[in-house]
Amino acid sequence: MSSPPQATNAASHSPTQPGDRFVNRDLSWLEFNRRVLAQARLGSTPLLDRVKFLAIFASNLDEFFMKRIGLLKSRHLQQIPHSPNRPDEMPPIETRDACYRIIREMEADLARCWQTELLPQLADEGITIGSYEQLPKEQRQAVDAWFNAKVFPILTPLAVDPGHRFPFISNLSENLGLLVEPKDPNPSSPAEPRFARVKIPNVLPHFIRADALDTESTNQPTPSQDAPALLIPLDEIVINNLDDLFPGMRIVEILPFRLIRSAAVELDDEDVEDLLEHVEEELRMRRFADTVSIQTPPNPSPRILNFLLTELKITKDDHFIRTGPLACVDLNEIAWIDRPELKEPLWKPIRPRALSDAESDIFAKIRQQDILVHHPYESFTDSVERFIETAATDPDVLAIKLTLYRTSRDSPFVDSLIRAAEEGKQVACLVELRARFDEEKNVTFARQLEAAGVHVAYGVLGRKTHSKCSLVVRREKIDNAWGLRTYAHLGTGNYHPRTAQRYTDLGLLTANEEITADVVRLFNMITGLSAGMSYSRLIVAPDHMRNHFLNCINNEITNAKAGKPAHIFAKMNAMEDRQIIETLYQASNAGVKIDLVVRGFCCLRPGIPNMSENITVRSIIGRFLEHSRIYSFANGSTKLEDYAHLISSADWMYRNLSSRVEAACPIHDPHAKAKLAQIIHTLLNDRQNAWQMNPDGSYTRLTPQNPPEPNSPQALGTFATLMQLANES
Repeated sequence: MSSPPQATNAASHSPTQPGDRFVNRDLSWLEFNRRVLAQARLGSTPLLDRVKFLAIFASNLDEFFMKRIGLLKSRHLQQIPHSPNRPDEMPPIETRDACYRIIREMEADLARCWQTELLPQLADEGITIGSYEQLPKEQRQAVDAWFNAKVFPILTPLAVDPGHRFPFISNLSENLGLLVEPKDPNPSSPAEPRFARVKIPNVLPHFIRADALDTESTNQPTPSQDAPALLIPLDEIVINNLDDLFPGMRIVEILPFRLIRSAAVELDDEDVEDLLEHVEEELRMRRFADTVSIQTPPNPSPRILNFLLTELKITKDDHFIRTGPLACVDLNEIAWIDRPELKEPLWKPIRPRALSDAESDIFAKIRQQDILVHHPYESFTDSVERFIETAATDPDVLAIKLTLYRTSRDSPFVDSLIRAAEEGKQVACLVELRARFDEEKNVTFARQLEAAGVHVAYGVLGRKTHSKCSLVVRREKIDNAWGLRTYAHLGTGNYHPRTAQRYTDLGLLTANEEITADVVRLFNMITGLSAGMSYSRLIVAPDHMRNHFLNCINNEITNAKAGKPAHIFAKMNAMEDRQIIETLYQASNAGVKIDLVVRGFCCLRPGIPNMSENITVRSIIGRFLEHSRIYSFANGSTKLEDYAHLISSADWMYRNLSSRVEAACPIHDPHAKAKLAQIIHTLLNDRQNAWQMNPDGSYTRLTPQNPPEPNSPQALGTFATLMQLANES
């Protein structure tokens, strides 16, 4: 293993105080999003990918407001001083205030990135974000004609007066707040200006190609790839055509604003009779949840802003200035412009070597050996989708079972399960209705599947089912007699074809009888009323996973004290579980070398003398979202490929280990273990995409050692190295 890299260019903010044993979860999450924003400011990132990272940063921040700020506000109102079992945490209102300080810093960084870096560079490449006022007369007429035909009929001005209540304003909506008054007021009784609200339609593009319009057509023909693009924000077009919405009225003041509502509305589902109806009711409640923040451009109208704050029942602390597009997620429209030379080269996933023959019998291939697939470097379509699609049409397959946490709206898995049910196979699907922000979509899938005759379960009450696994039961000749053989897929990511092209995940296709028998037991627990289930190979939460990981860490402590090799490698999305962290501190003090790769927030403090000096924490941010979970323990070995390896759906978080249904699968196949060793080696030696966590909770971007070996992980980074390895395989 490489030695820990030296820190340089430390981040400006420290989310801990001296003496803290843990980093604050919310502040650490904001540090993660700061690293995402840094990708947008990185000159070596292609221009349109920098725009994409800015949109990702903004989308992440929206989710943080909805989930975490909403939760902190709710706890404050309920006078809950801290999270359960964490008396050392800051009170909710103090945490919120600390978060707000960091968010305002990052909003200023976002503004600088957009205004002084990306906008000029886009213009240099012929992609100009212009303003309505600067348009030549003919182009302005074309834009106005397009507005009258495509936008005006959609708009609905809503006034507030004694006969009209303050309107409901939906989450994440972009709006115009107006003060209007009659053009010809009555001199004897002049009226105060009245408030009106106009919602910017979310069914239209938010950047309109003014260069593609003319006075004869209201359509938007697609310009050639090399043609300059002149983009006008939709809200500017609406603002400059408001007179037609308010005839006879004069618009006194205008304030564009954007609203974020809480998504921390969760009902107690322990005693519900119908979980489907329960989730639908929760969705209805969330639609009307409390406002947590409002965003406006700089220098907002004080009269309109104060009116909105009062009506929305929020304070000036909850008001944030956004320079540039209010909804920076709309920058995806720019990132999607067809300019390949301004993006990372398109990566086409490689068909896994074991499945290289598309016409071969996939079940025979899985019987020959376990197949470990690494997405998106290796094709999800040619492995996992093929596994379920083949099972759906194979006449010898008798049953298919699958867990569905998140998937795409046009999911091939839903289609395959419906096809299998229509062909008379036994099909069972766990649809997790409480997958945050996918509840409505999953309710629709559940009804679709039920209508087709699929046995749909909604999981264990009080627990989300987060495990990613599927099971196929097939009639085959075994030892010259007909019998049943089971096949399974266990993964770290969702059955979601689109995210499988953008997220790194691992999956195991196996016919190992002990593992597949455990998957049968797991589905019986999920869909039935089984309790206290035992497993021979799988590690399942919440019953066994925590103790298994603690035992593995303690085993490394025992080995270190006995002078044997002792090393822990763990890769995950987030780390927060206090018991796991304290046990890792003990392992560090015993001399165990611990390498953690944690993409998002991490509450462990590395590098503290007499506490965690043998622990390093890295975060890798770049082309793909690091989503796979790997847990590896030396178990007395010096060779990485001989470690005890697990892949899992679970992070080291309290919720995953104690209140969710999760699965971790051991990797036994020598080829699969060697592949994992390559991945781990690449992650630990990356100095292109990696950041190292400092003892105070801040992060430092790593830089290549001089001179890095050609084609090494240090020179290429994680993504280029793993793409190269996939091509070589």
